[in-house]
Amino acid sequence: MAYATRDDMAARFGEDELIQLSDRDDQGEINVGVLADALEDASAEMDSYLAGRYAVPLAQAPRFLAGLCMDIARYRLCGSGGRRSTEDIDDRYKNAVKFLEKVANGTVSIGPVSQTATVPPADNPVVFQSSGKAFGRDRGAL
Repeated sequence: MAYATRDDMAARFGEDELIQLSDRDDQGEINVGVLADALEDASAEMDSYLAGRYAVPLAQAPRFLAGLCMDIARYRLCGSGGRRSTEDIDDRYKNAVKFLEKVANGTVSIGPVSQTATVPPADNPVVFQSSGKAFGRDRGAL
């Protein structure tokens, strides 16, 4: 499930830019499949960062994650099909990744996501067990 939609992308970047980014066959229209793939790939990239702290995919993602998803998808679209990236596109991508890295290491939170979203339990819990004191007033040296 993508965190942003075609309509979100069109509202943010405009139809003309989406045509430039996705129209691989020079048809003069948005290639819906190419755009959908870029949004899914961007969402998967985001999930790779979020998975350490949240159950992914997020059932109800905070709205600002859509912006990150669009920036990542836009960057990815520039990297294929001979499209050129700009400094703004590169910077927005780098900023999105920096934010996601902060989420992954626990520096920032994306806030409450839903009642059912929890961090999955670890498959290899660490358990420490002591066999008691080795030294003490009531025990002699070994």
